[in-house]
Amino acid sequence: MDRSLKVGAVVITMGNRPEELRALLDSVAKQDGDRVEVVVVGNGSPVPDVPEGVRTIELPENLGIPGGRNVGIEAFGPGGRDVDVLLFLDDDGLLARTDTAELCRQAFAADEKLGIISFRIADPDTGLTQRRHVPRLRASDPMRSSRVTTFLGGANAVRTQVFAEVGGLPDAFFYAHEETDLAWRALDAGWLIDYRSDMVLYHPTTAPSRHAVYHRMVARNRVWLARRNLPAPLVPVYLGVWLLLTLARRPSGPALKAWFSGFKEGWSTSCGPRRPMKWRTVWRLTRLGRPPVI
Repeated sequence: MDRSLKVGAVVITMGNRPEELRALLDSVAKQDGDRVEVVVVGNGSPVPDVPEGVRTIELPENLGIPGGRNVGIEAFGPGGRDVDVLLFLDDDGLLARTDTAELCRQAFAADEKLGIISFRIADPDTGLTQRRHVPRLRASDPMRSSRVTTFLGGANAVRTQVFAEVGGLPDAFFYAHEETDLAWRALDAGWLIDYRSDMVLYHPTTAPSRHAVYHRMVARNRVWLARRNLPAPLVPVYLGVWLLLTLARRPSGPALKAWFSGFKEGWSTSCGPRRPMKWRTVWRLTRLGRPPVI
């Protein structure tokens, strides 16, 4: 087994799940092979008690998911350069197996163009994986590993060279679609993304709409995502498809109002630097089964 790649882990927390956080950190400590160095970022809150050897950073304000994770990346040196691979794990998750870090080392060592691995998320009681947690359109079989075009934010591993080359997560997104933004930039730079069903993070089954800001930020960030990354002719197509899909799902009146508010905000506010992907990247996404209009 290849032990040459150094692996670290970033966990962000609001400080409100101390028991779950401790269980997650224990599962990281039990990983086979070399020790995984962990940084826990308190995102606008104190960090609960953690095991000895776990580094902590307490931010004075909540920077959102991408902002908090970016702080964690920089804790391993600029762009995370002090390690080769970073795991990003939700604070209420739990690594189901002790070989996940070692499997990551093997996968990244075997393929120098592999940039990101998306883990399978499974409910700890039922073992089931929600369809939305399989990062591809054909999601009926979560046990099938495959090459994909995006990844799951709280259950993944990223080669730190990706951050050095394309930058970190988009801070301004705060919540939602920040992973796809990074994935598209990584793919445009020639990196590959894999979904691995054998790398499992246990996580309670939840609905993303539990977050009060969900509908507004999903819509706003969808617009930002397109404006930042897509060739100009595809921007209205991509957003038009998502508008139709949203209406077809018949959300409640308040939810739809929040969605349209976010959609408008996405057009009226700065989306950050625009770096449209190459047309050959559009073709790569299409060949992988997810053209960037869906």
